[in-house]
Amino acid sequence: MLTMDMVQDVRFRFYVKGENISQIASALHLDWKTVQKYVDKTDFNEPAPKPASERRFCLKLDPYKPTIDQWLVEDKQAPRKQRHTAKKVFRRLKKEVPGFNCSYRTVASYYAVRHKEIFSGARIGFLPLEHRPGEAQVDFGTADFYENGTRFTGKYLEMSFPYSNKGYLLLFYGENMECLLEGLDAIFRHIGAVPDEIWFDNTKTIVTKVIRGGGRETTERFERFREHYRFQAVFTNPGESQEKGNVENKVGYHRRNFLVPIPRFLSLVDFNRQLLNMCEEDAEREHYRHNETIEGLFKEDLKHCHRLPEVEFDLSGKGHATTNNWGKFYLNKGMHEYSVSPKFANTVVNLKMTSSHVIVMDENYREIVRHRRIYGDIKQQSMDWLPYLRQLSLRPRALKYSGIYDMMPAAMKQFLEGCSNTDTGKVLKVLAELTDRTGFDSALNTVRQALCYGASDADSLHNLYRRIYADVPELPPMPLAPEIPDVGQMPTNLIAYDVFLKKGGRMNA
Repeated sequence: MLTMDMVQDVRFRFYVKGENISQIASALHLDWKTVQKYVDKTDFNEPAPKPASERRFCLKLDPYKPTIDQWLVEDKQAPRKQRHTAKKVFRRLKKEVPGFNCSYRTVASYYAVRHKEIFSGARIGFLPLEHRPGEAQVDFGTADFYENGTRFTGKYLEMSFPYSNKGYLLLFYGENMECLLEGLDAIFRHIGAVPDEIWFDNTKTIVTKVIRGGGRETTERFERFREHYRFQAVFTNPGESQEKGNVENKVGYHRRNFLVPIPRFLSLVDFNRQLLNMCEEDAEREHYRHNETIEGLFKEDLKHCHRLPEVEFDLSGKGHATTNNWGKFYLNKGMHEYSVSPKFANTVVNLKMTSSHVIVMDENYREIVRHRRIYGDIKQQSMDWLPYLRQLSLRPRALKYSGIYDMMPAAMKQFLEGCSNTDTGKVLKVLAELTDRTGFDSALNTVRQALCYGASDADSLHNLYRRIYADVPELPPMPLAPEIPDVGQMPTNLIAYDVFLKKGGRMNA
């Protein structure tokens, strides 16, 4: 199996440089069938993770790549005839690195790509002097918005097409790899095509290293996405933001025209659909330089784009975390805390991350709990009480000794202290049911009402919850048949009732 660097080189030679299968196989010392496989490959998703019972592990060249790179960089200061060959690198690794057991073919394949990069300069991204049709530029802007009454300071992904001056934007809660990939994919699907070339700045989201001479080392996940959608990535020179000035201007234009005043909406997903439609309407205006509309010029952009891939790409991020004694874990350098379940305390859990959610899974990749993803550089937590209440309802006697009791809100602790040992398990089970229906806040509000009435049993909780949250349908007036007269509403005389009750009281006396 080739590394992504090698796969990219194979496809670059075939699709961009026009080399045939035999030429590529000869130049890279590969079997022609291997070259054919990666030229025809349409799915660049990562292999699906296997359950723990089926997982297999194998040695890779990754741990030794820094050593190989160091030797090749040092070779730049050595005479040409005293530099490493692929065979020499392989022999040195076998001799000097304990436990090394990769094949010569693997080493030679990596050597061929890295040697060319280090000694020949950049392998992608010469900046063209003019903007051609089918070229796009990408950047992020910052904007506040209200979703369902809550204010967020978020980011918006901007993609512009300099040739036609058409642009698109999508709002996100933050800026990370998931936001970037989801945004690009959504815009690709909206326009029904993929630009042949996209310009980026040197954001840490995708660029891990800027190589002298103009090259870039990018994350493997971005390379998989780029190969899957088959576009060329061009990176601006560090500190030279004017090289993609079109998207820089579009970031400001869309903020002033689409995001002022601060937008308010119920759902970010629905508002993003509106933003894409607003971009389409905006493209009906005349181009600032040509006597033609932006939309008219954009048709030429689309002619130089290519089709969407047939295979869907998994846009989510993958990872894992170790939970603490309370079944919780941390992300973003310990700033963001997420709950799992007391059942999974002190264990490794698998994570699947989108731009809006963190999905926690067990070792066999079955979902345990789903959180809204936290953004920002301050300490925050996301607590899902449902797994904790369910677990404690099965072992109510362990409540005050579990550590979970101290985490509960004061009102809930007060209510549980008034419950009998027999009712504690039933009450916890009811609280879990209420949390599952409408969330922990509604369950906690029901507990507060129960405290006001001095109730401390499961049936009371059920009745109070129905009283507060159950939907009581408003029935329409009953239609009367024609033969029934309309007698109107009778007035109520409460004084007559008082007199009647007093008389009854004297008679009973």
